[in-house]
Amino acid sequence: MTTFTKTAKTLDEQIALLQERGLTISDPECAKRYLEFISFFRLSSYMRPFQVRNDQEHQFKANVEFTSIVELYAFDRELRLLIMDAVERVEVAVRATFNNHMGTKYQTEEPHSGSHWYMNEEFFRRDYNHKRILSEIESCQNKAQQELQRDIKKIKQSNASEEVKEEHVQNRVRENYPRFYQYNYQTPRLMPSWAMVEELTFGNISHLYQGLAKDADRKGIAKRFFVPQDVFQSWLHTLNFVRNCCAHHSRLWNRELSISPKVPNDDQWQLPRRLEPSMVQPNRRIYVVLLMLAHLMRQISPDSQWHNKVKELVTVKYPNVPLTPMGFPDNWHSHIFWGGADE
Repeated sequence: MTTFTKTAKTLDEQIALLQERGLTISDPECAKRYLEFISFFRLSSYMRPFQVRNDQEHQFKANVEFTSIVELYAFDRELRLLIMDAVERVEVAVRATFNNHMGTKYQTEEPHSGSHWYMNEEFFRRDYNHKRILSEIESCQNKAQQELQRDIKKIKQSNASEEVKEEHVQNRVRENYPRFYQYNYQTPRLMPSWAMVEELTFGNISHLYQGLAKDADRKGIAKRFFVPQDVFQSWLHTLNFVRNCCAHHSRLWNRELSISPKVPNDDQWQLPRRLEPSMVQPNRRIYVVLLMLAHLMRQISPDSQWHNKVKELVTVKYPNVPLTPMGFPDNWHSHIFWGGADE
């Protein structure tokens, strides 16, 4: 291992460095604003396609302009927003479907059998860490209670009338459900499942689905989205990864998925193994994620125009952005999900 020797550089020094590497910057002042508010480090990921491959000095190819890098960054930003819009709706639908299936299926004459199904360890596989999920929900409620008690203490110390104080307390209680449940109920100790699924992270929802003991339950949930259960589990894992990339403003444009998501066996899901001559694997790039989201949006919101927004982004707004690094095959326009064939 070697010692890190790079020094912090001013905006003018950053501009000079890029010019030394062969980048054309026609408007240095404009470029400085981008470097100031986006950062050299973040933009560097979008510089690589324009640089000489494997060059230790990071030299740019001939006639590359700074505006091309900014355009690629802007495209990736809009792509993330578009993907996040779909992922958000998918996530909400998965949470709702999860509880609608499990809660009603296991509702019996026993108290809390349906409302608190997730507290029953028998519904989960032996290797699933059931105690952990209960601990996380309990921790969520305890934190909400502590915050509520601090708010109530401040309210009680105010000079308002008792009537106004009580009104303020009730407003604080209703700010979120963990507060409300902890304030009003003692049994069961944890909130009902329809609130529980809203408090878990999407990653935990994915693990919760995988941890279900019965094959029939996993199939029942996946069936609502018209995909096999093993495919659905894979998609939850992939979408959680993509969601985290979007949430942290990470590059998606040419990102390679570490694990290829499973796809149904239907013809519409069969992609080229590799794209020539780049050797890019479509099933490990963002294109397959776009297909997944296009399919899921058709199930969740049949009238949605999300697929058309994707087409507009890559063909109208940013026609110069290369699609091969994203895994788009040459005939992608003809795919049924993009409206290229009769349904």
